[in-house]
Amino acid sequence: MHYYEVAPNQIIRSGSDVFTYSYESPLKVGQLVVIEVGKKQLTGVVVKKVTPPEFKTKPITRLIEDTPLPYATVRLGLWLSEYYKTPLATVLQTVLPRGLTVKRRAAKPSINRAVRERTNFLLNESQLAAIAKIGDSEPGTFLLQGVTGSGKTAVYIELARQTIERGQSVIILVPEIALTAQVIAEFANHFDDIIVTHSKASEAERHLAWRQALTATKPQLIIGPRSALFTPVKDLGLIVIDEAHEPSFKQEQSPRYSALRAATMLGRFAKAKTVFGSATPLVADRYVAEQTNRPVLRLNDRARQDALPPIIDLIDMTKRSNFKRHRFLSDALLASIEKNLAEHRQTLIFHNRRGSAATTLCSNCGWTALCPNCFVPLTLHTDKFELSCHICGYKQHVPKTCPVCGSADIIHKGIGTKLIEAELNKIFTQAHIARFDSDTESDKSLDKLYDQLYNGDIDIAIGTQVVAKGLDLPHLSTVGVIQADSGLALPDYSASERTFQLLSQVIGRVGRNAQPTNVIVQSYQPNHPSIVYGLNQDYEAFYQQVLATRAQAHFPPFVYLLKLTAVYKTEAGAVRATKELAQKLRSVADPSVQILGPTPSFYERLRGTYRWQLVLKSPKREYLSSLIDYLPPTNWQYELDPTSLL
Repeated sequence: MHYYEVAPNQIIRSGSDVFTYSYESPLKVGQLVVIEVGKKQLTGVVVKKVTPPEFKTKPITRLIEDTPLPYATVRLGLWLSEYYKTPLATVLQTVLPRGLTVKRRAAKPSINRAVRERTNFLLNESQLAAIAKIGDSEPGTFLLQGVTGSGKTAVYIELARQTIERGQSVIILVPEIALTAQVIAEFANHFDDIIVTHSKASEAERHLAWRQALTATKPQLIIGPRSALFTPVKDLGLIVIDEAHEPSFKQEQSPRYSALRAATMLGRFAKAKTVFGSATPLVADRYVAEQTNRPVLRLNDRARQDALPPIIDLIDMTKRSNFKRHRFLSDALLASIEKNLAEHRQTLIFHNRRGSAATTLCSNCGWTALCPNCFVPLTLHTDKFELSCHICGYKQHVPKTCPVCGSADIIHKGIGTKLIEAELNKIFTQAHIARFDSDTESDKSLDKLYDQLYNGDIDIAIGTQVVAKGLDLPHLSTVGVIQADSGLALPDYSASERTFQLLSQVIGRVGRNAQPTNVIVQSYQPNHPSIVYGLNQDYEAFYQQVLATRAQAHFPPFVYLLKLTAVYKTEAGAVRATKELAQKLRSVADPSVQILGPTPSFYERLRGTYRWQLVLKSPKREYLSSLIDYLPPTNWQYELDPTSLL
């Protein structure tokens, strides 16, 4: 008889991640098994072989797969549990697909392999130098910093080709499901075996893709968002994270992990190379790369030598003379759209706020429509003529009269993508206009309409941040930014960085070929550093400015952060709990730990609960992680290394 520590995929007992079971045959670490816990049959992972215990053990019920998980995948799961102070069972629910014990009918998804005219695939000197540097180096993490249009994807393709030729597999991570269609189209022209995995696939599709990778006998190419990192490929040789600056690479539910940190560790366990690609790397990642002497590989030139830089116009929104034809669409932007329609060219409109209007109020008494659960203004959606909370999903009809004073003077203020769509449809009645945001119907999402967008069938595309990421559209002539400074008012240390990134990225959608293009940016704060540096795509100047600011204010990368949030049914309960915990932590924490608060969370009222928080800063991460043990067992949430304090 053989004995093993098995980690179940459900929490059985607080503080206990593994349990000892027996099996008559030898098993390998990573073997997936069914175990009996009480009267339940649970999925488990063999994590360690142990000597016969002195207590009686239950037998492992059966094996799920003959092929064990790769060693690196098992190590990654254990590391995530320890590093983010999360129960291993919770981690396994993220690492493993659902329905592992269900028998599936095999089906291989088809990949669109339409050959396209692409940007220049003859690699230039900087691309070749980056490929050579990564190829000649030992396994580790590389930061590939390339201006928009510099051909980072061509570098990824060549690195993937070399890796697969060596008999090793490749994982390509993209920040959004919507971008998968474009990346697949790029890679499908060069590779036959591609596994696509993402959260919009059905449980059966995800399970089959996962099993295909697990049992493959030759190198595989995996493409998908954050969760694709856990695809169990053997002999992993390369991990690429495209648009590595994107916040979607941080999971906001437990386990609250960073895919960038996880990819670095997976690469270390698998002895693989990890590449972070971005035109605007996270300030913290760039700083860490410099401090640890990790390579920062630069692509400073456009991939196409004949590419014309766009003409950029900055429109001051405080000057109404710029808006004679429309209240928020500048004369310059409308003229550019008209010209594009006449020449059968595309326009891309970016605004990082969905809906039709952000605030509904009574002009007589000042009443504002608020969510009864979250106490935040309800957003108007004119297509359904309803008010909606973008936090909890609460919906109600738009009132015809004020519920306080009875006045009929109900007005709607603010700009959202639905309002922009409606206004453009009024002005350009013959244009084919498409909107891409999280309110878009599934059959009209960016990944479903990508071919129409790429081929120029869509005249005007409107969207939130999803349209700012990595799109390469050959028919695009104009990018319009409705309000570039809309994110600067957020009370968060990363607000200026996010504004700079979005502006730099959306400008980078044009100026990628020999066609003349232009960018029209509207802003109430045209002289703000994030706007000025973003317009010039001057990452280096912005990087130095933000580093100086964060060093002075003690924010990452100079300290680590821990956010602790109390969640109570009453405000008094949340305030009392945070005060008590703050007092306790100040008595036990290392003197270098700075404890800020208690303060109300950015969303103080959320889904019928009150939330107050503490923010802890420390130059040593272990000082913060050790304090999590002092949290009460209920009513508290914690997040190590939060990318935002909102």
